Formats: sequence, structure tokens, C-alpha cells
Amino acid sequence: MSLYYDAVSILTAPATGGSFKSRIYNARNIKASPAQVYALIIEASKWDILLKEVIEAAGILKLEPKLTPLLSLLLVHDHLLTKSGVAATSTHPLRLAIERHKTRLRGEFTKARVRRGCASIPDLKDAIQKEKLALQGPLASIYPRWVRVNNLLTTMSHQLTTTFSGYEKVTSLTDLTIPGRKTMRIDPHVPDLIAVAPGTEFISSPAYKNGEIILQDKASCFPAYLLIGDNAWTGGGLLDGCAAPGNKTTHMASLLAKSSQKANAEKTPHHIYSMDQSQLRAKTLQKMVSTAGADKTVTVLAGQDFLALEPEDPRFEDVGGLLLDPSCSGSGIIGRDDIPKLVLPESSPTASNSTSGGGNKKRKRRPDDEGTNGRGKPPTNSTTQATTPSATDENDVSVSGTDTDRLVKLSNLQTRIVEHALSFPAATRVTYSTCSIHLLENEAVVSRILASEVAKRRGWRVLRRDEQPVGMKKWKHRGIRVDRDVGGEGGNGAGKTENGAGVEVNLSDEELEGCLRCWPGDEEGTGGFFVAGFVRDGDVDGPRVEGTKDGGEDRGTKDEDNEEEDEEEQEGDEWEGFSD
Repeated sequence: MSLYYDAVSILTAPATGGSFKSRIYNARNIKASPAQVYALIIEASKWDILLKEVIEAAGILKLEPKLTPLLSLLLVHDHLLTKSGVAATSTHPLRLAIERHKTRLRGEFTKARVRRGCASIPDLKDAIQKEKLALQGPLASIYPRWVRVNNLLTTMSHQLTTTFSGYEKVTSLTDLTIPGRKTMRIDPHVPDLIAVAPGTEFISSPAYKNGEIILQDKASCFPAYLLIGDNAWTGGGLLDGCAAPGNKTTHMASLLAKSSQKANAEKTPHHIYSMDQSQLRAKTLQKMVSTAGADKTVTVLAGQDFLALEPEDPRFEDVGGLLLDPSCSGSGIIGRDDIPKLVLPESSPTASNSTSGGGNKKRKRRPDDEGTNGRGKPPTNSTTQATTPSATDENDVSVSGTDTDRLVKLSNLQTRIVEHALSFPAATRVTYSTCSIHLLENEAVVSRILASEVAKRRGWRVLRRDEQPVGMKKWKHRGIRVDRDVGGEGGNGAGKTENGAGVEVNLSDEELEGCLRCWPGDEEGTGGFFVAGFVRDGDVDGPRVEGTKDGGEDRGTKDEDNEEEDEEEQEGDEWEGFSD
């Protein structure tokens, strides 16, 4: 019976950062299979309004004191909607608590189906989804499943005739959620990116297994595309300084492959160095690079701290482009997989109805080897068809707390990392990105970088909007001068947040136009994200300042203030498959 108690435990525990799925797979206090726990919660959330209706009509919460609203919803889901029923032995008390009322439960379920005029369970599921969408209202945010085509192993045209052959093309993200239609939208900003309905799974598809398609959030695709652009890359070697789990590295490799195909290039493609300070995360990085077919293009430097690299190292003498996505607060991460908001049954007419999985008092765990039948499969109706999770997102584990002191430490580290990149001899392009909404980690960092000694001495500036790739030019959300609350239109509410108070941003309007923003909760279907490009027009190097390294600071390994943050990000990064 551990499956149900573990699901209740997950739903009632405080959120600790990261996506909902990653929190389940990283949880150390559950004993059931994480894949089964995740599948149960997700499937139950799809049926919650119907299950609430059935449980209340049957009145079982009044008759069975051992059942809580949340526990009853999970148990009744499996009793009614899976072939194997409740995952417990026939004599287990909780299974008996449900099966004592099986005639009444099935009768109320049938009445609910007939009321909706549905002849089959699939028809009923579609009807429930329509009801849930209507309850959410027309302004509900859409977080699609984003799928990037990997040009190292396939092409967009091939995928449209194979993996997506049964999909109808639509022009709006809202059309992706229309029940009964299998739809897709080709993204207008990032080449070879497709949006499909939230929750669509590709784990069992050959294209996913073979690395031909990669699940990667749209905003996460901005840095590599902004760096390499639409035309054949002629800027020399490339380097990803904060790379694990590898989405951005493999995206760079994919863009290089596509540009070589366009130019019919016969010469050896430009090489990519990719690294992560954590040995564990570097293993994830290497597996992703291999599965994506990027082994010949990418060299993984395992356990390498970017700040400890010597720019004058002969290995990097032709590195012209650097991509940097360093540790950040993760304040922009909302997640398609955030905790489902479950509509729970009421135990009595006067009971308050919780609309969240966390609305119930946490039950004490019982011995989980009592009565469990070792459930071997996710629920029959589950769209999750594998027992392995997706890989941890980049910056998936949010730094604990977003107080100003913590943000200042992160901002200092981020600035040091970018300034170090500007000192590479052949570098002419650098992209800097975070999954943060805070001004202190974004425009303020850009402002500090442009004011640095190395930027002034070497002639670095912000990549202007008119110089950006076609898709990025069209992106409307740009840099800001005052930190904003997330809650207004497009995340651009009028209020200043406490984390932006007193932050100085000395950027011109043109420089702010060169910065790209994504806002959580708007119509674009992304989480919060920021990216800026830096470009150097020519070699204007002056003499190096004695006793410093291109910014006046020691460029050794990361300082102790950030060790805690690195340890947090290392947890849960074992390879589990491609993910956004």
C-alpha cells in the first residue's frame, strides 16, 4: 500500500524547487516506484472532478473513517479506471474500505457517464478534459510539450512525415489543448522546434529513443540559436561552460550540423568543448552527447570548473563562441509538471473543499510492506509508459531562498563567469542566460559586465536586436530597467519587487532591446528566462593589467559561498533520458 501513502506524502509535502517529476524521483522518503507514484498522481488529476462527484454521491467518506479525501480519490481512481484495481492484497483494510462500496461506486460512475452522454471511457475522458478546461477559464496559461528536432540524426521534414505524421498543424498554442484533436505547432521563433499538447509523451517513440528528437523547453533553445544564428557558423570553435545535462550543448551541435548541410560543407565541423564542474553531472552530459550523436563534434571535460580554465590554453586557441548558463536562483521555473491542483471530494455537506493536493493533513506512514502487491505497472490509462524519468532540467533545483543577499552572491558568480569568457583570445561571441526573473541576475549582470575592465579593453558590447537571428528578432519581450512583479500581463506587472530595489542598470535603450526575456504565465508557453548576447567587433586589446586576469579578480575555483548551491544542483542528475 506504499504507493498511495507515498502519493499522499508527495502531494502534501512543501515544494522544494525543481519540477514536480524531478521531486518525485529525487525523494528519499518514498518506497514505491517513482514512475508509479508519478503516473498515479497525473492520471488521478485528469479525472479528479469526476471522481469527486462519484465519491460524494456514494457517500463513502462518511462510512469509512480511515479514508481521507485525497486518499479516497487515489484509491477510487485505481478501483474504477485500471484493470488491476487497487494495488493491494485482497485483505488489506484500505482495499476493503473501497470494495465494500464497489456496487455503489460503479453505479454512480455509470450515472456520471450517462449524464454526459458518453458511450465509452475515452469519450468520457475527453468530456472531463473539456469540463476542466472550462473551469480554468480562457486565460489559463498553456505550457506545451516542446520538442526539438536533432539535425545530427534527422531533419524536420523527415520527422513531420514519421513521428508527427498524424498531427494537425495549428497556429495557436491554445489550439493544442482542444480535446479529441492531435495537434502541433511549428514554432515561429526557434528553428526545428515543435509544440504539442501538455503531457504528450514520446518516451516510447523510436525517434526519442534514438535521439532524433529532444524534449527541451523553448526558452532553453534561445542561447544556442542566439549564439550560432541562421547561417553557416564561421566563428571558430565553441565552448559550453556550464553544460549539464547537455540540452544546450547538443543544440549547438545540431545547429552546426544544419548549417554545414546548408553550405554543403566538406571540411571538419567546428568543435565544441562542453564541461561541468560536477563529475556526476558530467556523466549525464556525456550520455546525452552520445545519445544525440554528437560524439564527433563534442569533447566533454568531466569535472572541469569553467573558472579554472586558462583562456590561453592551446586547446581553446580557436574558440570563438562561448555559451554560459550558470547557476541561478531558478525563480523563473514554473514547470509544466508542477504539483497538480486536485479537486477533492467533501466528506460532508459542510466540509471545505480543497482544490490542491496539499490541502489535507499529512497521514502517518504505515508499514508499506503490509498488503502491497508490488504494483508492476503504471495505471492502465497512464500516458507515462516508462519506468524511467526524464533527465533533470538545467537549473532544475532552485537555489533555496531568493533573498537579496543570496541573489547578490549569485550575481557576483554570474558576472565572474561571463567576464572570464570575454578573456578568451579568439572569442567574438558570448551568450549569457539564466532561468531567473530577477533583474539582479539578468540586466544588472549585463550592466556590470559592460562596465568591466575586460569588456572595455577588448571592445565587447551587447548584440543588437537587428543583428540577431531572424527568429530572435521577432521575439517581442525585451530587457527591463526596473524589476517587475510576475502577475501583470506577460509577467510585466507594474510593481517593483524587493529583490530589485536599488539595483542599478546602466544600459541604453538599444542595449535593453538586445536582451531577451521570457515571462512565466504569459501566452508564450515558457517559464521565466533571460538571455543576452555579447559581441566583439575587432581586436582592440590593450596591455594586460599586471596582477589581474581580465576583470581584476582571481579566477580560481568557485568561492565557498556557492559550494552549497553547487551541491544542491548536483543532486538527482543521474542520466534518465532527454528532457526539457
